Amino acid sequence: MWKRNKENKDTIFPVTIDKLEKLLVDKFNNNPDLKFSKYNINDKKVAVFFIDYQVEIDKIQQSLLQPLLNMDKKITNSTLLYELPLNSGSTSHTLQDVLEKLVIGEVFIYIELESEIVSFSMILKENRNVEKAETESLVLGPKISFTESLSKNMNIVRSRIISTDLVFEEVKIGHLSPRDVRLVYLKSIANEDDVNTMRQRLNELDVDEIEDTIVLKQFMEDSQTNLFPQFVETELPDRFTYNITRGKIGVLVENSPTAFIAPATLFSFLESTEDLYMRWQAGSFLRIMRFMAMIFSVLITPTYVAAVTYQYAIIPTQLLISIGQSRAAVPFPPIFEALLLEFLLELLREAGARLPTKVGQTMGIVGGIVIGQAAVEAGLTSNILIIVVAMSALSSFTTPSYLFGTTVRIIRFPLIVLAGILGLLGIAFGLCWLIIHMLRLTSLGRPYLAPLYPLQIKDFNKVFFRAPFNYSSRRAKTYRPKSIIRFNKKDAKQKRDIDE
Repeated sequence: MWKRNKENKDTIFPVTIDKLEKLLVDKFNNNPDLKFSKYNINDKKVAVFFIDYQVEIDKIQQSLLQPLLNMDKKITNSTLLYELPLNSGSTSHTLQDVLEKLVIGEVFIYIELESEIVSFSMILKENRNVEKAETESLVLGPKISFTESLSKNMNIVRSRIISTDLVFEEVKIGHLSPRDVRLVYLKSIANEDDVNTMRQRLNELDVDEIEDTIVLKQFMEDSQTNLFPQFVETELPDRFTYNITRGKIGVLVENSPTAFIAPATLFSFLESTEDLYMRWQAGSFLRIMRFMAMIFSVLITPTYVAAVTYQYAIIPTQLLISIGQSRAAVPFPPIFEALLLEFLLELLREAGARLPTKVGQTMGIVGGIVIGQAAVEAGLTSNILIIVVAMSALSSFTTPSYLFGTTVRIIRFPLIVLAGILGLLGIAFGLCWLIIHMLRLTSLGRPYLAPLYPLQIKDFNKVFFRAPFNYSSRRAKTYRPKSIIRFNKKDAKQKRDIDE
């Protein structure tokens, strides 16, 4: 009973057209983009109104106004819904419903003193065509990326997963500026607890607006204050659908060319779908190389600082002589020298990313060479440290995930400080803190270091290396999918010639 009274209180219909016009003009603060037209059709006063830049004007003229003005039948709401050559008609009873539909691009037709109002969806969508991925480039495999159109993205996903089990759950997020969100999963495979957890987080999110998928991802993560990303972001449909078929959950957002996948582990950010398109030996080699590059990127510069500052004994004699000669003219301690060079490298990287593509590439290459050479000649740094920092930067760029690569680069700075203060003991202390921190971290309630913790040895061939497809008949137990079996292993091994 209370809900019914609340709805009636918000209902303004029936109302005169003049009063409706005044009410809408006041609500939109005399905005000239609100187009409100009045017509007399078959002894009936009819109003047509919409937001100018939100609708397809040509479609309104041809499919709505011309049939409406030429209508010779008695005009009623039912006549409008069934006689006009439009398929997306609906009715509204409250002012709030009218305002919400108006701002997204619906066109309203009101017959004076009727108890409800009719609207048609004629939303004007400005979207780019499907193009090649920019941030996640591949040598092999599909090159297309997601776009800002949710319907296009859903179409791409549906064309790659042709199954009735594929679910697109609709969620609206944002009070001030509502945005369409789709929760994507395979009903027969995805873990039901994970689906319920993600659904609950989406439905309980209380915000005015979300700017992008990456912003929504930060709201959804288990810990918003953590440096490590807990969900995998991607602009590649093949990576998205690959994870969906493995039992994970995806999220698509309107007006965003990026999707995110959950749950994730630390090792998910080092995987690439390109590993699947190569022979298993090459795919395994590249995946192992990325793991080693991540460790190398984190440790190489701090280890140099610790060795040069305290632990001279771990450096071979000939190399120690070269380092001593190189640092002879440098007036700064190794910790300051390393921090300065790392900071300059980050400046070059950020400047190159913000400048136009051709200028950015030139500036990155020329700027790195010129500044590095000038820094050595000026005695600000040693040439050996430049090599070390460059190798560390190259290693961080091998990470397929841009956000995770940024995390790796940030971790280097406190480790350099600890190495400069305590030497190798400081690096060990920092690494222990990182491991303990990641042991406590979760992604959608799942351990972040799985399958190392908790230990799942049978999942190693899906994480640390890539086994041949004949030996990948099971999905990873780490994510606890409903269905572990992907295909029959015995049938996959059988090979028959054409004459058998």
